[in-house]
Amino acid sequence: MLETPPSAAHPHRWARKRATLPAVLAVAALLVPAVASASAAPANPPIPAGRQSAAGAPRHHGPKPTVVLVHGAFADSSSWNGVITRLEHDGYPVIAAANPLRGLDSDSAYVSSILSTIPGPVILVGHSYGGAVITNAAVGHANVKALVYIAAFAPDQGESALGLTGMNPGSQLGAALVVRPYSVTGGGGEDGYVDQTKFRAVFAADVPASTADLMAAEQRPVALAALQGASGVPAWKTIPSWYLVAGANQAIPAATEKFMAKRAGAHTVVVPNASHAVMVSHPDRAEDLIVEAADATG
Repeated sequence: MLETPPSAAHPHRWARKRATLPAVLAVAALLVPAVASASAAPANPPIPAGRQSAAGAPRHHGPKPTVVLVHGAFADSSSWNGVITRLEHDGYPVIAAANPLRGLDSDSAYVSSILSTIPGPVILVGHSYGGAVITNAAVGHANVKALVYIAAFAPDQGESALGLTGMNPGSQLGAALVVRPYSVTGGGGEDGYVDQTKFRAVFAADVPASTADLMAAEQRPVALAALQGASGVPAWKTIPSWYLVAGANQAIPAATEKFMAKRAGAHTVVVPNASHAVMVSHPDRAEDLIVEAADATG
C-alpha cells in the first residue's frame, strides 16, 4: 500500500457556492455510518493547462473513459463539483449519478442501470455510502475498468455500512444523528439527518464555515434501512480498485478506511489532515486518483 503525504502538487483550488456532505448514524448503542459531501474549497487560482498527475506521469491521452461519480448519504451530486470541474478540464466525460439513498439493493440497481447505458469504458467512483453502492452496482459490467473509493465504504459480502462504522473507534457521528419518520405512497420509514449545529465539526472540519453551513442546510436524508443493507459479492474482487484515505475522517475512522483498502488490494493514497469531505477540501487529490486509475486501466 502506497501512502502519500498531503498534496502540494497542485496549487489550484476552486471555490464552490453550495454542496452537501454525507454522514454516519447510530441506532441505540451502535454507530450508523453515513456519507457526507459538499462544495469545493475556497477561492483558488484556475487550473493550469496541460498539468500532470500527482505521480508526474502525463495525463491520459486519446479517447477517455466516462467517469461516473456516486455521492453518499446527506449529499447530492453537487458534492462533486470541484472534482467535475477538473475532470472536464482534462477532457473526461462525467456523469454525476443521483443516488436515491433509499436502500442498498435499490440504489445499486439504479446506478447499475446507468452503467448499462454507457457504451464505452467507465471509471466508477463512490464517496462514503456511495462506495457501498458502487461495490454492488459494478458487478456484471465489463465496461467498468476501475473502482475508486473516496473516503468510502468498500464492504465484503454480508457487510453493511453500519457494521463497518463500528469496526474501530473514532467516529463522532452517532450523537449527531437526527431521525425523522417519513411517509410515501405505499409505505414509509425513518430518515437520518445530521444535526446542523454539529455538521461542520463532524464532517467538514477543513471546509470554510460558510460552505459547511450550506451543506448542512441542503443535506439529503438517507433511509436508515440503506445503511443497514447487507452487501452482495463485491466488485472489487474482480475489478482493480483505488482508495483515498481521509486521515482526519470523523465519520469513517481512518483505521477502517485503511483496512478496507488493504483488503480490496487497492492502490491507496492518504491525505493525513483531510476531513470526511475530502473531495470538497481536496478536489485535486480526488481527481488525481481518478486519473491515475484511468491511466492504469486505459
